[in-house]
Amino acid sequence: MRVTFLDQLSAIIPSSRMLVGAAGLAAYESDGLTAFAVKPRAVVLPETADEVIAVVRLCHEHAVPFVARGSGTSLSGGSVPIEDGIVISLNRMNRILRLDPESRIAVVEPGVTNLAVTKAAAPHGLHYAPDPSSQQVCTIGGNVAFNSGGAHCLKYGMTTNHVLGLKIVLADGTVHELGGESLESSEPDLVGLFCGSEGLFGIALEITLRLLPKAACFHTVLVGYDSLQKAGDTVAAVVASGLLPGAMEIMDRLAMDAAEAAVSAEFPPGSEACLIVELEGTPDQVAAERPALQSILDASGAIQIRVARDAEDRIRIWKGRKSAFSAVGRLSPDFIVQDGVVPRRNLGEALRRIGEASKRRSLRVANVFHAGDGNLHPLILYDGRISGELEKAEELAGEILVMCVEMGGSITGEHGIGLEKKEFLPRMFSAEDIDVMQRVRRQFDPKEIANRGKMFPGGDAPVLAMRGLHPLEAAGVISRE
Repeated sequence: MRVTFLDQLSAIIPSSRMLVGAAGLAAYESDGLTAFAVKPRAVVLPETADEVIAVVRLCHEHAVPFVARGSGTSLSGGSVPIEDGIVISLNRMNRILRLDPESRIAVVEPGVTNLAVTKAAAPHGLHYAPDPSSQQVCTIGGNVAFNSGGAHCLKYGMTTNHVLGLKIVLADGTVHELGGESLESSEPDLVGLFCGSEGLFGIALEITLRLLPKAACFHTVLVGYDSLQKAGDTVAAVVASGLLPGAMEIMDRLAMDAAEAAVSAEFPPGSEACLIVELEGTPDQVAAERPALQSILDASGAIQIRVARDAEDRIRIWKGRKSAFSAVGRLSPDFIVQDGVVPRRNLGEALRRIGEASKRRSLRVANVFHAGDGNLHPLILYDGRISGELEKAEELAGEILVMCVEMGGSITGEHGIGLEKKEFLPRMFSAEDIDVMQRVRRQFDPKEIANRGKMFPGGDAPVLAMRGLHPLEAAGVISRE
């Protein structure tokens, strides 16, 4: 009797944790970008690192493509399955293996949710700084894959700034440890190379995270404006002053209305845009910075300035901001979220151009974005049941990305390239640049089975890897002996 790939897979993962039927596979066909859907051959739910390693080695042996998936919150199609491939779902690998308050580190499995790390660290006066809007459900493994940011990335940086070490299985089935428990290293930054690689190299099995002390004091201000441009110009003024707030976020009227219906955050009535600015630090530091911030806001043309009354009010304001994506579902059955980046000095112009482009196509756009680093999150609303609506929305999304590049920005700030933006990669990089990226990828994954078809434009057929040492060998980190 011929032993099939699925037969061998079932010898690694018991049938109770392997999905092959249509009903079980349906939940894994898409991620947060529902415009793309592919039915995988199977979904496996490993519970240990050894099971993941065995599955990856079997995939490498048979050249079967795989996608590692956490909670499926990717907004770029980054965790959409590969046709005839399998999904390795990591949600059951959700253990915090070690939390060391003195060293300020946490070692976690990839299925641990972002917010769970902060909750575990909170009794020790610590927190995990990256805070995507989906932090209640998104997993650390996914955060590493896409180098996630969040509202407070202006001050604290992205995921890559908080990952100290990784235990990984590459797509060829080899297991390696990168980095360690210290910020200091004399070796090449292979942890930084892995963060943001969108699952094209392999799978993180254990992740060592840097924890930070919780701020002792917060000063959160909600500011209303009669135009998005004024809100954007205020962000530039705050940064130019030398202040470094913990966060600066902007929402337009459409986003505020949606969020207000879901969470009563008391967004400024009668305003076309609101700016959330939050100072944080020691009481003395915040007290020293408050007058400078107030002076800038007073001169910014604001129509309302409201300081959070207490900790509860502050939480309510942030809950309103972080619920904006899901709340927009009240306004439209479908939407596309972009995350292009523009220089802060161009925020006002970028928002004006998005507004003009949306009117030309008769589409509504709700703007929510990390203003501090110019990371736009326009939510393009459409109804996929109407013929041509999706195509119009995609055209507008593409126009926004091209605009970002023309302004000297990027086609992605934290959502990744995935399926959605891969054809725009040549707008940012030359053919030679992209060739180098692909050659590096093939050194880690010669058969191109890890998240095949993502990030790079064009066809997905595997090609020969370049000759020479494995990059980890070249760095002196591993040996083939």
